[in-house]
Amino acid sequence: MRKIDTLDDIAEGLEALLQAHPELDVIAKRAGPLPLRRSEPGFESLASVIVSQQVSKASAASIWGRLVTLINPLTPENYRAAGEEAWRLAGLSRAKQATLARISEAIMAGELDLHGLCHQPIDEAMAAMTSVKGIGPWTAEVYLLFSAGHADVFPSGDVALQHAYAHAFAESARPDSKALRQFAERWSPWRGVAARLFWAYYAATRGRDGTPIA
Repeated sequence: MRKIDTLDDIAEGLEALLQAHPELDVIAKRAGPLPLRRSEPGFESLASVIVSQQVSKASAASIWGRLVTLINPLTPENYRAAGEEAWRLAGLSRAKQATLARISEAIMAGELDLHGLCHQPIDEAMAAMTSVKGIGPWTAEVYLLFSAGHADVFPSGDVALQHAYAHAFAESARPDSKALRQFAERWSPWRGVAARLFWAYYAATRGRDGTPIA
């Protein structure tokens, strides 16, 4: 199982993609250097992905700053102990409060091993994560890509990736998650590098960072 742990891994994956798919060369030139953006696996990393769901990057950063100030360190045990008042003060929506509570409970009960997922095949890791109510495919894929370091993950439900694809290939409308997932299969086993490429392309063409993590 390939992993992305260093910038050398990014370089290897990008070279392989460009050799197999020369149409990506112009996209890569526009995108510029691809960042690694790895985070340590665990509850805090997954919580940051949950916080970033369906809000602007600025809003997510503000909420995240309050959350890690109110609950420090941010562990499953401390999150549950802090209670609803702290969750509300941090700015978490009720849905995100509940999702993080369920994740905390699953970890504390030994039902969800966020470190062990780093060494599981993608399908098994996805099934384990999405079995927890509130963790959808996008959340699981972003975690597996940036925290677990899986190299062959492409979060096709990401709106920035959909816009970047449409712009890069001159499509009149952005594809939905299913269509983009099918298209991205051709970039296996380096779909994680392809995702970074299109996020970087989005930043270069839109003038703002669309990557769903800090």
